[in-house]
Amino acid sequence: MNKQVDLANAAWIKSEYSNGGDNCLEVAFIGGVVAIRDSNDADDPSIRPTIVSEKDYRLFTRSVQEGQNNLLLP
Repeated sequence: MNKQVDLANAAWIKSEYSNGGDNCLEVAFIGGVVAIRDSNDADDPSIRPTIVSEKDYRLFTRSVQEGQNNLLLP
């Protein structure tokens, strides 16, 4: 997805399984899209988060929840 998104006020969240660690996947739901980043990259302005549509994010997460393990790393 090639969309410019203003992330200045994004509310980044981590999985409840992260236990407050700093090596986590973070997501922000903003303006009809989902921004995804590695928490280690949060303070580096040269690294842009990956932006996907809410629809694509929902399809991906639902597929993983339903057991499509081939979507995960081996």
